[in-house]
Amino acid sequence: MALKPEEKPVYPKPPASQPIGMFDSGVGGLSVLSEVARQIPAEDVMYLADTKRVPYGGRPADEIIKINTEILNYFAEQGVKLVIMACGTSSSVAYPVLKDKYKFPIISLIEPGSRAALAATKNNRIGLLATVGTVESGSYQKTIKSMKKEVTVIAEGCPLFVPLIEGGFIDTEETRKVARDYLKPLQKENVDTIILGCTHYPHLLGVLKELTEGQIVFIDPAEEAVKDAKKLLSLKAGRGQYQFVVTGSVLHFEELGSKLYGKPIIAKPVKLGG
Repeated sequence: MALKPEEKPVYPKPPASQPIGMFDSGVGGLSVLSEVARQIPAEDVMYLADTKRVPYGGRPADEIIKINTEILNYFAEQGVKLVIMACGTSSSVAYPVLKDKYKFPIISLIEPGSRAALAATKNNRIGLLATVGTVESGSYQKTIKSMKKEVTVIAEGCPLFVPLIEGGFIDTEETRKVARDYLKPLQKENVDTIILGCTHYPHLLGVLKELTEGQIVFIDPAEEAVKDAKKLLSLKAGRGQYQFVVTGSVLHFEELGSKLYGKPIIAKPVKLGG
C-alpha cells in the first residue's frame, strides 16, 4: 500500500491463534520478552536468538538489513502474526527499510523509547547508550527532535557492552570500569534521562543505577514497545507458551539466557540464510 511519509500502515487485528515473533542477536531481547510476559502473558512467542552473528552493532547497514530480511522471512514461514524487533540496532537500521514489506506488523523500539524518554526528562537533556550502529544511524536523535525540537540528545556508542553481557560478565569490576567510561560523557552534559538503546543493556541496569547514584532515570524502550504491540493484538490469545530457536550455540544460550531471564530456557537450533 502506498503511504505518505507521515502515515503508518493500518493492520487488521491478526488471528489470535498465531504466535508473536521476536528476535535479537542474542540474550538482549530477553529483557523485552520479560515485558511481554508482564503485559500480555497469554501471548505465545517464538524467540529467535541470532547468536551466530552477535553482535549486530558494528556491522554495515546493508548486512544488518540482509540479516533482518532472513529472520523476517523465517517468521513469515512460521506464520507469526506480529514481530517485535527486540534489538536496538535492527530497530534503527533495518526497520525503516523493511517495516512495510511483510503482511504482519513490525514493532520497533525507537519511537516507543523516544516517547518514554521525553515523558521522563525534566531538563530536556537526554542521553543515549547504544551500539555504534544505532548511534551512527541517528534514529533516536532524529525521532526525539521530531517530537520536541528543543531537546538535546547526547549519544554514546558502547561496543564492549554486548560482548561482556553475552560472555556472562554482568556484575564484574571489568564491566563497571567500562560502564563508568561510557557514562562519563553523558554525566558531563548533565543529562537527567538515559535511553538504554540496546536490549542487552537492561541486564546492566543494576550496575548503571549504582554508578549514577540514583541521579538519572534509565529508560528501557521495551515497556512502551510492548504497549504498542498490545494495541494490535486480541486478548486471551494463547497459553503463554514460548519457543526459543538459536542460530549459534544452543547450550550457551540456554545457560546464560536462563540466568538472565530467571527461568529455565530450552532452545533448539535453527539455520538461516541457506
